[in-house]
Amino acid sequence: MTVAMQTSHDDGLLVNRTHLPFTLDQGIAHRARIGLIVLATDNTLEYECRRIFTLDGVALYQSRIPSPIAINPTTLQEMEKEIAAATDVILPGLDLNVVAYACTSGAVVIGEENVFARIHEARPGVACTTPITAAVAGLKSLKAKRIALLTPYIDSVNQMLRRHVESQGLEVPVIGSFNHENDNEVARISLDSLRAAALELGKHPSVDAVFVSCTSLRLVDIAADLERALGKPVTSSNHALAWHCLRLAGIEDQLPQWGKLFTVPLLTA
Repeated sequence: MTVAMQTSHDDGLLVNRTHLPFTLDQGIAHRARIGLIVLATDNTLEYECRRIFTLDGVALYQSRIPSPIAINPTTLQEMEKEIAAATDVILPGLDLNVVAYACTSGAVVIGEENVFARIHEARPGVACTTPITAAVAGLKSLKAKRIALLTPYIDSVNQMLRRHVESQGLEVPVIGSFNHENDNEVARISLDSLRAAALELGKHPSVDAVFVSCTSLRLVDIAADLERALGKPVTSSNHALAWHCLRLAGIEDQLPQWGKLFTVPLLTA
């Protein structure tokens, strides 16, 4: 092939070759594209998901949604009106395998089906999840039945969450909370604090698993260690959400370094 050469004494251009040949491959998301709606106040979720999503061909794309710093039922409900728009700006014109709305308590207050309806306004038919949807699916896939619940929430949110989990067929005989409304500060609750609280709640003989609720709380890096200490499965909002997104997208890879949940398939029955 002859290379077209053009010279210019005015701007120093030596080569201006147009119509270079190229081929298309399947891109970085040749196994799955996962869309993630992250709260504007969230400090933690993207970091934890990217710790896990290191699989070749699996790509994560996120948008941010306006959200309150103070977490209570009234402020959580306000997010519903923003979900469709936040979904719409994730890779317009390209198919997504899954879209996740990443707020545990928000999904409970708004209602999972309402969240999915708002997502489907922008992405009809796409598989959807939320942290509470993922946590319940994950705990059932682990065959857990009685859960220790650890949260940062005020009691009204805790009780709403407990009722929701129990309505899904799981028991919650043990609850512990940091009782803190400020989402920016919740993200700074130390791993040592989380470890101590999860061990205290999880060792109770009436429970067979631990669920740490809130996307701002960090757990991914210590989940497997906690499981070894307790002899029981441990998951969290972010941990379960990452697993559920992978399984909904048809990614069945075994990732035991992240804990027992990442070794089991999604239980669909």
